[in-house]
Amino acid sequence: MKFTVAPGVFEKLPGVCFGVVVGKGIDNTAEHPEVSSMLDKAVAEVQSRFEGKKVKEDTAILPYRHAFTSLGINPNKFMSSIEAMVTRVAKGKGLPHINPVVDLGNALSLKYILPMGAHDIVQAKGCDIEVRFSCEGDSFIPFGEIAAETVPPGELVYVVGKQIRTRHWIWRQSELGKISPASRDIFFPIDGFAQFNEEAILAARDELVGLCGSVLGCNTVLSGFVDAEHPFFDLS
Repeated sequence: MKFTVAPGVFEKLPGVCFGVVVGKGIDNTAEHPEVSSMLDKAVAEVQSRFEGKKVKEDTAILPYRHAFTSLGINPNKFMSSIEAMVTRVAKGKGLPHINPVVDLGNALSLKYILPMGAHDIVQAKGCDIEVRFSCEGDSFIPFGEIAAETVPPGELVYVVGKQIRTRHWIWRQSELGKISPASRDIFFPIDGFAQFNEEAILAARDELVGLCGSVLGCNTVLSGFVDAEHPFFDLS
């Protein structure tokens, strides 16, 4: 089972890269006050940092807006996950505490101003997780919904087989692969660009690796880096 990025993605988004962390054997039902504290601190710091500022004009957000535009995605209509999260926090709306894995990912996303996904790899049933452009027959079940919707060909997506996990690259996650209290093996991708925020990606990746072991109690933690020269990572 691998995480792979199609060659066309690197052609369309020069310099795109992905920090990768896999944590296995997590007890996502346990109480982790350290994670709750991290999330609350990150929310407070981001709210303070962006007070009186336009999130969409921040240098950490602009690369994702430019990438969306180059992909034919209107970044005002479809905000990247990190822009949407920071915008919510900047408006004083905070973030809910959901479960340790989700809360930890959100805390680090805010700390480093990076989009960080979390996918239950057990639900992938041994299939590769890919970043590619959608094809005829791909479908997407929106978060919180039951019915699948058809996705037009040519949209950048995270996908397992024909089941799209995230639409518009890093916009909205599917009901499939979501993190629940029962989730134990998690794939965390951190999306960015070598020329803009590679150092932040590596720092966030390495901090997550440490926290997976010291806080979440993973029995196995894997980490890597995917780019045009190394377009896949073994998740097993």
